[in-house]
Amino acid sequence: MTDGAYLYILRCSDGSFYVGTTRSTLEARIAQHNAGTFAGYTETRRPVELVYSEWFDRIADAIESERRIKGWSRAKKLALVRGDLASLQQLAKRRTPHH
Repeated sequence: MTDGAYLYILRCSDGSFYVGTTRSTLEARIAQHNAGTFAGYTETRRPVELVYSEWFDRIADAIESERRIKGWSRAKKLALVRGDLASLQQLAKRRTPHH
């Protein structure tokens, strides 16, 4: 087994996004979410649909990306899901630093 993991984004039935990581296959993880296996956010927002995934060779990198993306605005997540790198860069520039 490899040390890697998937970062994934699900679109929930209410239109919100859920960001997670898994070492299993994406198909198995989405089936678990849709079966209500995980108590919490997606349990009451089923069905969910995979809208983005990215493989990382190291699980630590996948978890780091998950934490970063969870802090993003909805607009920024949408740009990532669309693969709209230009918008993503513009949205990243607009962010004002917190002091």
